[in-house]
Amino acid sequence: MSQDAVTPPGGAPAITIYSTAVCPYCVAAKNFLKSKGREWTEVRIDLDAAEREKMMAKTRRTSVPQIFVGEVHVGGYDDMMALHRAGKLEPLLAGQDPA
Repeated sequence: MSQDAVTPPGGAPAITIYSTAVCPYCVAAKNFLKSKGREWTEVRIDLDAAEREKMMAKTRRTSVPQIFVGEVHVGGYDDMMALHRAGKLEPLLAGQDPA
């Protein structure tokens, strides 16, 4: 079900969302990214225990969503929105250095 994240054309980093079927914050995160015109690879950890283990190893978290922009672990929905409010998410989505 999951796919390896690749950088889409134009240099914008790929977005990966680890999610489950019944997760309101997952839906909110996807709706927000959709409003920004972005696409993502969704990894359903409720359907694949190996992917769940991989997510937990990468993030040291068990909650969903867990969002990656390229290789940068953004965190969950609240973390993504905090970056957005601080003006740091859009440069990250554009592939700019998050300095």
